[in-house]
Amino acid sequence: MKLSDELPVDHRLARVYRIGAGLCGAILLTFGILGFTSRLSFFDTSGDHIAGLSTNGLLSLISVVVGGLLIAGAAVGGNVASTLNMTIGTLFLLSGFGHLFILDRAANILDFGMPNVVFSFVMGLLILTFGMYGRVTGGLPHDNPYWLRRHPEQADREAAAARRSAAARGQLGRDGAQTLR
Repeated sequence: MKLSDELPVDHRLARVYRIGAGLCGAILLTFGILGFTSRLSFFDTSGDHIAGLSTNGLLSLISVVVGGLLIAGAAVGGNVASTLNMTIGTLFLLSGFGHLFILDRAANILDFGMPNVVFSFVMGLLILTFGMYGRVTGGLPHDNPYWLRRHPEQADREAAAARRSAAARGQLGRDGAQTLR
């Protein structure tokens, strides 16, 4: 089974994935562009601030690239946007943890401060939530493609029971196709 076959193109969850990717991508793209317009040095760690976050040219470049990826994922939509959101959200969380340990050290080449770490955690959780929405929960409806994929035996039993019920009501022909009466 292909990833693109797992979720129908017009499924309502695709809208959530697209909105999440587009919104978070626009925020990151704006932050990165503001960094470029301030003509920041690429590896400067002097503490230049944009929108309350310390930044430099490298962080601006990374923000533009990641924001562009999220916006591209929003344009494609569906499972691509969902998977991209989950991947980038996870990377944001890992970045937050990593930068938490290198604050005020020479290894902090992105000029992260504590507000950047908090932003990384919040943005990571937000992007991750948008990506996981409707994919990971204990209460997925039985017609959800992710539930069907995780519970194929039960889905087959429920489909067989529905066919038997329809046949008992006389709604199915001999070939199993529904007949109009």
